[in-house]
Amino acid sequence: MALRLRVHIQGIVQGVGFRPFIYQLAHHHRLNGYVANTPKGVEIEVEGDRKALQHFLKELPELTPPLAIITQIDTEELPAADYNRFEIKSSEQGEERAALISPDTTTCTDCLRELFDQQDRRYLYPFINCTNCGPRYTIINDIPYDRPKTSMAVFTMCDDCEREYHNPLDRRFHAQPNACWVCGPQVYLADSAGKDLGSEDAISETASLLNQGAIIALKGLGGFHLAVDATHDEAVERLRWRKGREEKPLALMSSSLEQIERYALIGEEERQLLTSPQRPIVIVPKRPGNVIAPEVAPRNRYFGVMLPYTPLHHLLLSHPFLALVMTSGNISEEPIAIDNHEALERLGNIADYFLLHNRDILLRSDDSVLRIAEGRPRQIRRSRGYVPVPIFLRKPVPEVLALGGELKGTICLTKENRAFVGQHIGDLENLETLEFLEQTVDHLRRILEVSPRLLVHDLHPDYLTTQVAEAQEELPTLAVQHHHAHVVSCMAEHGLKDKVLGLALDGTGFGADGTVWGGEILVSDESSYERVAHFEYVPMPGGAKAIKEPWRMAVAYLWATFGEDIFQDELQLFERWDRHQIGVLLQMMQRGVNSPLTSSCGRLFDGVAAIAGLKDRIAYEGQAAIELEQWLEPTTEKYQYEYKEDEEKLLLSPTAIFRQVYEDAVSGVAPELISGKFHLTLVEMFTEVSLYLCQLHGLDKVVCSGGVFQNVFLLENLEARLRKSGLDVYTPQLIPANDACISLGQAVVGAMRLEEQ
Repeated sequence: MALRLRVHIQGIVQGVGFRPFIYQLAHHHRLNGYVANTPKGVEIEVEGDRKALQHFLKELPELTPPLAIITQIDTEELPAADYNRFEIKSSEQGEERAALISPDTTTCTDCLRELFDQQDRRYLYPFINCTNCGPRYTIINDIPYDRPKTSMAVFTMCDDCEREYHNPLDRRFHAQPNACWVCGPQVYLADSAGKDLGSEDAISETASLLNQGAIIALKGLGGFHLAVDATHDEAVERLRWRKGREEKPLALMSSSLEQIERYALIGEEERQLLTSPQRPIVIVPKRPGNVIAPEVAPRNRYFGVMLPYTPLHHLLLSHPFLALVMTSGNISEEPIAIDNHEALERLGNIADYFLLHNRDILLRSDDSVLRIAEGRPRQIRRSRGYVPVPIFLRKPVPEVLALGGELKGTICLTKENRAFVGQHIGDLENLETLEFLEQTVDHLRRILEVSPRLLVHDLHPDYLTTQVAEAQEELPTLAVQHHHAHVVSCMAEHGLKDKVLGLALDGTGFGADGTVWGGEILVSDESSYERVAHFEYVPMPGGAKAIKEPWRMAVAYLWATFGEDIFQDELQLFERWDRHQIGVLLQMMQRGVNSPLTSSCGRLFDGVAAIAGLKDRIAYEGQAAIELEQWLEPTTEKYQYEYKEDEEKLLLSPTAIFRQVYEDAVSGVAPELISGKFHLTLVEMFTEVSLYLCQLHGLDKVVCSGGVFQNVFLLENLEARLRKSGLDVYTPQLIPANDACISLGQAVVGAMRLEEQ
């Protein structure tokens, strides 16, 4: 007797070859019925022998297509309907949308084989793709994910592509970006004014220009790259000068792991990450004696490297390059360009030539950046390849929109048990970036059909995101403290509910008392926190200027440690700092003029880097702390640390540590050893303090978040020490530890507050 089952599947199951997979699986087991995309995912009805149905259900999650991610399968048994065949139905329209969209994905091996096969009709076609690879998130306007709702809508498929598209047994069945030389997008080479140069082979001509030292603006998957030959010293220097990017490392792309290994050192974990479908930029050590231009990553012991992830990249790198610089196509501090006209306007003074195409990018998406720590991938910038895969929460929550902070901006929308953290937006310090944030909000709200009940923002009154939240009248608002959001973001990733001890260490976050926090230990749950320990305050002379000039923080810590008399000494240490400026800073701190108080751990790193002689001024955010970590020489020596109780809080003394750093610096101790001792001191101090506070508050879970935990030495050693002491330790993996995680924490705090109401 025939049996009928209705199966509802949720997850990333649209646009990834899921329906043809079900079609073939049903035929294999001689089952009849149908499969269809719905606003919630995929619906299947299968009818046949009970044993065949059991095999079908067993193999369904085991044999899914490579890009599919199943998050939920619901099955119900129904009376037989006497289906006489199995078919793929057209997509359903509906009110409720819960389908998950696949991120953009690297070119698959099947398409790569065809790309370089002279007998294939898509030979050298730079937009080759199938259901297992290619653009998704950056070309979609709406769901269900069908061609008319993508930027491919303007390209009418030729007869050959149409046949593939409608054949359930073909790899390109319902591959929405399906196209070829006859009917699809095309590339062309233009000069800096946008004039088409009429090249017969635009990609080969581009490779030739790169060999000659030209800067090329290259339209990619989620935006433009600026490309130069990475071994061409003068071209790299010219790119830096034109782009206005002084010292921040530039990303490299090579054709293969073997090419990367010629200039960088990669371990097994890095190899797996580099070759993953997401194809992120991975931070790896430089190989000594490499021939990459020094200006690619000056004063840095690491390169950011990646492999090609689009057919166009593969075609360009099939020419004999060791590596190409592939840096974001923008002027520093602005969002990446995505539109041809916009790119010519914004990048015309940087690029010598433009490699353009006529497929629109609907949403910006920068390259993701990861690093291995403790043998696991750690997000530094979460964007292309990872967004819009959600963070799964421990339970369904109310719908909330969170706008994040100011630096490394992201937004977050919650729907049921999922938190959708958007792609990297950048630092919210100008109108262009704010417009990108608003576009991302509109896009995600539309494709997820989320109607937020609350708008959450940072506590800082001057952030653009705060001003946007307070200016709108559509939603009630909630301000969430920055470091509480840090801790809750990590709790959300790991599904933690009960109170934890949260270490939130970063550079800047507006505190509940109006000061600048950043070295915080909180007893936290999802909706509230208690500040139980922090670094004692020191002034930041010049406010935000002290972030860009670490020598100012060195002066502040010296003044807090020794008083102003120390600067009367004729020390070689002070010769590189202007005596008059030091005097001005002292007066500012004494009078409290433009010298906000800070408990920041990040600023302590800055002060130590400056006093050790490593970095007085920075060219990009966090540079002093990054260089301090990179100069680290492991040691068993450490500095003495101090902390004291003050009104039910512990106050950690930065000056006690700084006094010894100063004494080492004036004694001529090498910066490498100062760094090693300083890092080990922080590990020891935070271990001891965490153990004490956990015992005091009856806790056994420690959560670590904040930009300081991008420091691999600190992360690995502190986590190991705390685990060895019997505590459970949770650190960010799916989202960055830096401020890109703030929106997730805000959203969860907001959702919990709504529930409590």
